Amino acid sequence: MASSLTNSIFLVVLWSTILFSFATTLLAAVSSLESEAVALLESGWWSSYSNNISQRCKWHGISCNNAGNITKINPSADLIPVGDRFGKLNFSSLPNLVLLDLSDRKLGGNIPPQIGDLSALKYLNLSSCELSGELPSSLGNLTQLEFLDISYNDNINGSIPPQLGNLKNLVSLNLSWNQFAGLIPSGLGQLTNLKSLILAGNMLVGSIPFTLHQLTNLATLILDSNKLEGSIPPNIEKLKNLRIFAIYNNRFTGSIPPALCHLTNLLILSLGKNQISSSIPSCIGNLSKLQTLGLLSNLLEGPIPKEIGNLEALNILDISKNKLSDSIPSQIGNCVNLWRLDLSNNNLEGYIPPQIGSCLSLSYLDLSSNHLEGYIPPQIGKFSNLQYLNLSYNNLSGNKDLSPYLCDSPTTPYFTKIFLPIAIFSTFSILGCLLLWRFKAKKNQSGSQTTKNGDLWSIWNFDGKIAYEDIIAATKDFDIRYCIGTGGYGSVYKAQLPCGKTIALKKLHRLEAEDPGFDKSFRNEVKILSEIRHRNIVKLHGYCLHRRCMFLIYEYMERGSLFWVLSNDDEAVELNWIKRVKIIKSFAHALSYLHHDCTPPIVHRDISSNNILLNSSLEAFIADFGTARMLHLDSSNLTVLAGTCGYIAPEVAYTIVVTEKCDVYSFGILALEILMGKHPGDLLSSPSSLQNAKLIDVLDKRLPPPTSQLVAQNIVQAATLALACLNPQPKSRPMMEEVSKEFVSSPKSLEIPLRMITLSQLVNHEMHIGGRKETCHV
Repeated sequence: MASSLTNSIFLVVLWSTILFSFATTLLAAVSSLESEAVALLESGWWSSYSNNISQRCKWHGISCNNAGNITKINPSADLIPVGDRFGKLNFSSLPNLVLLDLSDRKLGGNIPPQIGDLSALKYLNLSSCELSGELPSSLGNLTQLEFLDISYNDNINGSIPPQLGNLKNLVSLNLSWNQFAGLIPSGLGQLTNLKSLILAGNMLVGSIPFTLHQLTNLATLILDSNKLEGSIPPNIEKLKNLRIFAIYNNRFTGSIPPALCHLTNLLILSLGKNQISSSIPSCIGNLSKLQTLGLLSNLLEGPIPKEIGNLEALNILDISKNKLSDSIPSQIGNCVNLWRLDLSNNNLEGYIPPQIGSCLSLSYLDLSSNHLEGYIPPQIGKFSNLQYLNLSYNNLSGNKDLSPYLCDSPTTPYFTKIFLPIAIFSTFSILGCLLLWRFKAKKNQSGSQTTKNGDLWSIWNFDGKIAYEDIIAATKDFDIRYCIGTGGYGSVYKAQLPCGKTIALKKLHRLEAEDPGFDKSFRNEVKILSEIRHRNIVKLHGYCLHRRCMFLIYEYMERGSLFWVLSNDDEAVELNWIKRVKIIKSFAHALSYLHHDCTPPIVHRDISSNNILLNSSLEAFIADFGTARMLHLDSSNLTVLAGTCGYIAPEVAYTIVVTEKCDVYSFGILALEILMGKHPGDLLSSPSSLQNAKLIDVLDKRLPPPTSQLVAQNIVQAATLALACLNPQPKSRPMMEEVSKEFVSSPKSLEIPLRMITLSQLVNHEMHIGGRKETCHV
């Protein structure tokens, strides 16, 4: 009896202990969740949610895990007051936070040392926050960190904390465009997982640390615009995965080490504006993947090695302002993908090799200030892409003082000659392809997909049935008669299906499938881009993937590209001022959607008049995602050069950093092109034109001047925003979200008549964009 009573008491005590422990744990968890919400409220940024703590996971810019813990903070710029200095955010109350993204939020002030309390943090982006002071050493406590970006803050100074060497999981480190001084810490060599290291635009001194050769996973090393000196270390050859090596605008001396020639994965090699001497090693020809070679403004001498002709992938070759001698090697004609060639200000002699005529993609050619002689090869006159030509200060027959020449249009006349309305439906550069077996789709096209042996056929959101036989029949097996255009990645076919529906088929070149990473990249990018839903972005209906043939299925645009319409006088007149402003607003909203409403954000990288398509009602749609890139939170967003000459942001040529601001610049160019009826290259290349010209004088003369005051206001608003987007400093350009919001608001009344407004007034016009004043300088 006593034993039974004892057992009962024991069980009661045991269960009471378990229940108490469970209740305590539950209360602690609830308390922890509430403390996270309280921390957000106390910051002042989410004060409007004070009566809704239980719904904290649905607050703007907040994400949670399954347990309800706050794991991500990514508020919009509207939520955070300018100069709020991190509010009163209590970092110690957010132990589960893995992502903190406050980029482009004008916080000001110093980075608080308490940020080191975020022990679970993996992603920290504080770029373009107008921060100042020194980096806290407590950042070294964030040992789980994989991504750290504190770039473009201008006033962050002091030395780079050596404690950053503790961040062994770091994959990407970007401290560029601040005021860091002192040496590059040797401890960064311990970050063996690092793939991207960007320290450009600071005041760093000393040499490249010997320890950096330990970063064998490094793909990107950018040290531009510092005060670094010494020679390029020979142990750099250990960095076998390096794709981008940039030390432009420093004080490096010595020669180009043969060790660089062992980095056969290099895509970008930028050594310009240093004091590098000796000759260009012939082994430079081993870098067969190289796309940009910048050696300008050094002390290089001797001949240009003929092995330069091995670099068939080269897009940019700039070895100007050196002491190079001898003749231009004829092998340069093997570089058929060149679009920028600058050999100016050297001691080159002999003839211009006629083989240069094989470089049909050239848009920029400068051979000035040398000792060249003889006749100018007639092949140069056949460069249909050429925008800039300078052969002056040579001894060329009949052209002694030939001066720079800037073409009227940057757009390839090739498209003018064979372009028909849908020609530039160029899409993803790495997209896919079609199954060749005889297959008939039986299901409704709103969601059909079939796979077999690595082949893929998929159609989404289509109101009819498409089978492979229908495609073959509609195009007579892709007969040339149905081809309505061609581009860099394939040909476009017009196909009318049995149901009467007309579609556009982008049949991609088979060469794209030879890349081993093609299939994975194709499926990933198609998946993301298939989810895009915006009325001003061309709809992708589906795709076919097969080892022998590949195409994509798009809605058909009856009026073709904006370039085609602007190039045709009759069609251009139909595009009146109201429609032009509407087009500018439409693709501004579409770009804002890509940059700010897609996860991850998408940067198009090739905004041009060829890639804006028009339907039968002259409504605008963005097309050609062939070079689009997703801005992944866990990547450095560096890439090879892409885009259309004349629309590419100036910083892209040497930094190769993909940001939304690249698209912003292209938007500015294209908006002016729509207003002017032609590319604004001539206008922007002449400072005197900007200072003296009146807005009314640069508007498209094929249209009568606007008589409506409202239309005039809209034109001025569009022109002002376009010029703001052309600021040479990326951080000073507005975001597309801000541009889009400006267009939604009513344009301001004009204080003076349109005929009296000058471009200089617009260029230097102080305007409120996104809650801050901007002074625009082009």
